[in-house]
Amino acid sequence: MLQIGHTLVSLDLVERFFVCDLDACLGACCIEGDAGAPLAPGEDERIRAVLPEVMDSLTPSAQRAIREDGSSYIDPDGDEVTQIVEGRDCVYTCYAQGGKCLCALEKACREGRIPDVKPISCRLYPVRLKDYDGFTAVNFHRWKICRPAEALGRKMGVRAYEFLRGPLIARFGEEWYAELELTAKEYLSQSRK
Repeated sequence: MLQIGHTLVSLDLVERFFVCDLDACLGACCIEGDAGAPLAPGEDERIRAVLPEVMDSLTPSAQRAIREDGSSYIDPDGDEVTQIVEGRDCVYTCYAQGGKCLCALEKACREGRIPDVKPISCRLYPVRLKDYDGFTAVNFHRWKICRPAEALGRKMGVRAYEFLRGPLIARFGEEWYAELELTAKEYLSQSRK
């Protein structure tokens, strides 16, 4: 683990290579798992504010789930997460040609129709954060659906922390990321000796 400010960063984030390969995984992280995406305080309110702009992009079953059960719920761990459809798909999942899953929130943002309200947990994935008394653990979640991303990252020579530069800065700030980058480079140069 690396200590950066009030965080403990998993060495996997520095050692592992990672570049999302949407053509290989088809966006499986949006439809696999047993709960929705974790939401930071205030994120559900920001998403609900733009729902009218994205509702038509959602599947009929997702629209129904939001109308009947709301846009988020509290999971068994006590965390607020995005609503899911039929115990699986995130309600904000939309599909492109070839069965590729896309985030309706991200798509609408890229089209300039809404501000960026995609949950930080989604933007940070495969990083998962866990808050403890006095520090935040920054962990790298390894999952078989992301093996193509690890292979592509290795091929391109891009480490996970480098790939996630933007989301990590959005969550922790420029100064934190600069310290992570410096520490990671020092760690990697020492581990090669």
